[in-house]
Amino acid sequence: MRRRIAVAAAGVVLVLAGCSTTEPGAGETSGAGAGETAAAGATEAASSGVEGRLAAYDLDGLEADDIVDELDRLPLAERPDDLMASVRVDQLVLSDGEEELAMELPQDRFYVSVAPFVEQTHECFYHSLTTCTGELGGEEVQVTIVDDAGEVLVDERTTTYDNGFVGFWLPREVAGTIRVSYDGLEGEAAFSTTDDGATCVTTLKLA
Repeated sequence: MRRRIAVAAAGVVLVLAGCSTTEPGAGETSGAGAGETAAAGATEAASSGVEGRLAAYDLDGLEADDIVDELDRLPLAERPDDLMASVRVDQLVLSDGEEELAMELPQDRFYVSVAPFVEQTHECFYHSLTTCTGELGGEEVQVTIVDDAGEVLVDERTTTYDNGFVGFWLPREVAGTIRVSYDGLEGEAAFSTTDDGATCVTTLKLA
């Protein structure tokens, strides 16, 4: 069963901190006239709101971590433009601009999405799965993640997603260093999976 925290009332002002500097678009309102049937109204109601948006993108019924994985890997051309998804420390916060749904993330894992760059980056703290875009999309990189105790958490060659990021589920309550190699260039950045840790790392410059 999908884990839900809370749904905010329609019309509230939402602040989904992440890569986006704009609020999600306002949700569509019904222009129902007297001639519309009850069946048509029911269909519209069923397809509206965050739950409707999730269903439209075949994400309904999934756990929060599965939604994170699916949205981060989507090709840019297939990204939803009517659904905001912000990865927080312990929640995935979804919004259609009028309604907000918070879903619990795994208690033993912390999502960190990193966008290595050569020339261009942006400020980010909480990763936005539907608006964040990094410089190096679809590029092969070597990623090594080591915690401060010296334990290697990740050591793999992988390909950045179309959005220029690559994400990892890491143990909670650790800190350390992310190292990336790409096309003869190397760089590193610090990370933390504590309560004040960032889910979006855009400071890893390759040189």
